[in-house]
Amino acid sequence: MCLAIPAQLISIDSDDTGTVSFLGNEMTVSLSLVSPKIGDYLLIHAGYAIEVVAKDSADEILDIYRLLEESANDS
Repeated sequence: MCLAIPAQLISIDSDDTGTVSFLGNEMTVSLSLVSPKIGDYLLIHAGYAIEVVAKDSADEILDIYRLLEESANDS
């Protein structure tokens, strides 16, 4: 099973790379598979932005990750 995490595009660094922010982290990802604009939410998998998603969907997925993290820390 593959997991992708939503992240917000905060800068486009070149034609095919950009910087995204998620859960307090920033990383450079490949944008070669999508055509996003700054501020878009992207699904990131293995260093690649694989899909542009709506903010509501991104927030919902991130809430689930936060709940999983809290649950793991409570165990």
